[in-house]
Amino acid sequence: MLARIVGQLEEGIIALLLALMTLMTFSQVVMRYVFNDGLSWALEATMYMFGWLIFIGISYGVRIGSHIGVDALVRILPPAGQRIAGLLAIALALLYAGIVFYGGYNYVSTMHLLGVEAEDLPVQRWVLLVIIPIGMALMIFRLLQAGWAILRGEEAGLRLADEAKEMIDQFKESEGEGSSKP
Repeated sequence: MLARIVGQLEEGIIALLLALMTLMTFSQVVMRYVFNDGLSWALEATMYMFGWLIFIGISYGVRIGSHIGVDALVRILPPAGQRIAGLLAIALALLYAGIVFYGGYNYVSTMHLLGVEAEDLPVQRWVLLVIIPIGMALMIFRLLQAGWAILRGEEAGLRLADEAKEMIDQFKESEGEGSSKP
């Protein structure tokens, strides 16, 4: 239940951020080239939205298995070896996420304590940067889910994007549609 709610929030926020970034960038182009004017804060706002998109997208990528990884060696291991390798990869990713979470939390706390504002936006910088620990907490949540799935035997290892398989499948589909061999 919690995973479903978090997933819907991730997808909704990602869609909203993409829409807002596109709208803001398009309006800036129109304002600059048509009216020779623009919003001084738009670039900074877009930059922070992109940061939010990245940090939420990290956990979303773990959820749907779209992160790129070199797993050629892992794939030739027996199933038990694949599970161990997946759990090791998750443990290392959890260590990384924990370090970034800790550093991000300290940085955001310092920005809050100092009361630093963004350069062009009338917003406290900590509000804009709070996504760092939030994003890492989401990533930790997703990595723990992936580890639990491996431990329960639902997954053979850490799910990663398989670009080679996708390209081969896409090539086979295009060959089947476009060929008129007798």
